[in-house]
Amino acid sequence: MASIDRLLQLMLEKGGSDLHLNVGLPPKARISGNVVPLEDGLVTAIQMEDYLSGICPPARWEEFLEKKDLDLAHEIPGVARFRGNFLYNHWGQAGIFRQIPAEILSFSKLNLPEVLKKFCHMNEGLVVVTGPTGSGKSTTLAAMIDYINDNLAKHIITIEDPIEFVHPNKKSVIVHREVGEHTQSFGDALKGAMRHDPDILLVGEMRELETIKLALGCASMGMLVFGTLHTNNAPKTVDRIINAFPADEQNQVRVMLAGCLSGVVAQLLCKRQPKGRVAVHEILLRHEALPNTIRTGAISSIRAIIESGKNDGMTTMDWSLMDRVKDKTITPLEAFMKATDKATFQPLLKPGDLDAAH
Repeated sequence: MASIDRLLQLMLEKGGSDLHLNVGLPPKARISGNVVPLEDGLVTAIQMEDYLSGICPPARWEEFLEKKDLDLAHEIPGVARFRGNFLYNHWGQAGIFRQIPAEILSFSKLNLPEVLKKFCHMNEGLVVVTGPTGSGKSTTLAAMIDYINDNLAKHIITIEDPIEFVHPNKKSVIVHREVGEHTQSFGDALKGAMRHDPDILLVGEMRELETIKLALGCASMGMLVFGTLHTNNAPKTVDRIINAFPADEQNQVRVMLAGCLSGVVAQLLCKRQPKGRVAVHEILLRHEALPNTIRTGAISSIRAIIESGKNDGMTTMDWSLMDRVKDKTITPLEAFMKATDKATFQPLLKPGDLDAAH
């Protein structure tokens, strides 16, 4: 058993989601949203190297020493899988490990909006799931792929860095590819995927320009492409995709995106009462006014499209926050802190709420 497994198991016993390791600090874990020490002892440089190298194949370890950054997956058989990120910081080597739930949670267990199933039944287009790091994008996408796997006979290729959720083949055939392990880059894997007759592509992260360009290409060619970005609402997502390209290509990209964008799901995690966390969503669906809005660059009009599409299942983040306040899943203060229009939630706050938050 690797020496780091003891800390990972201790974190799980305490209900943590992420393990943070830094030289000169005690091991810490994120528990119910807060980062707290797991135990008293400080991590030494020698211990850190032992923790990290103990779960890393020699070739990947050499890559880490050279590039100073590495993503990989680690599994404690019968316990859990973890997504690890190795890095260097001011104090030396460091590592952050996030638990990947062993069980792929269903729509109902995650309490996801039913409207997300519409995306699962689409035959083509680009669906972007967005949100800050740690907002549960991968978990939501895994539930959507699981729903497709249960109900539809599709050929699904996932391209991830590293592979997080491993899906068994049910009605669909699912091929998992890991960047660094099975392919050199997202770009190489996407180019290959075009020749592998997929119905659905899941692109773990649309980071580089080439990845975004190829994902748009695949969506335009009649595949259903799910991708993730680190934006926090639908208009910013459209902006981010267009602005990733050089100025002289942006008009062409607007036309391409207008033709293939099938939806955006923006997600945030809030502190649930009395403990745990719950997701809230902003959802943009395909709408007759959307292509022209994107083509003409009138990105601010996307907010109006969402608001007018409430009956179709579209929702703004603030509406979603208000629903969670009304069913007492989250506090008015939590909603106020996450809201875009804070004035809507201000009257719901108790005297002293804001002082306590600061």
